Amino acid sequence: MKCPFCDDPNTQVTDTRENEDGDVVRRRRRCVKCDKRFTTYERIDLKMPHIVKRNGSRSEFDHRKLTASMQLALRKRPVTTEDVEAAVDRIEARLLSLGEPEVPSEKIGELVMKELKKLDKVAYIRFASVYRNFADVDEFAEVVREVQARPKRSRGSGPATPDPEHDLFGG
Repeated sequence: MKCPFCDDPNTQVTDTRENEDGDVVRRRRRCVKCDKRFTTYERIDLKMPHIVKRNGSRSEFDHRKLTASMQLALRKRPVTTEDVEAAVDRIEARLLSLGEPEVPSEKIGELVMKELKKLDKVAYIRFASVYRNFADVDEFAEVVREVQARPKRSRGSGPATPDPEHDLFGG
């Protein structure tokens, strides 16, 4: 860190303290050359990638918009706010881990669908029907069949019994 008074690059840290939340570090420094003291602050600087929409336009990532779209799909479904927030956190962590400055909106849509599929099958179908913009009923029915697929039986177990809460068409 160079000295703001004489521009010398040689400074020493004389004191380091974190704030109460632990997200900011305050450092007192002394310039070796001019002996002046100054304070610096370190903060985490995580930058979410910009979103590249289907039409090619770009926009900043918006946590509230992501949360609102998931809540809309989950409207009147038995999923807690904490579960929604945890899903949004996982999506954001995944986007950050990509390390890309820009991410196509399709990638975010796929991440949302993956999380919704784990949270609630009905919400997943709601979101998929809008997000994928189905051209016909057959495409919609394919997604319904996908979530209706029964898990494979393990050896020695009896027949898989359907879960009536998730068996969308009673079949």
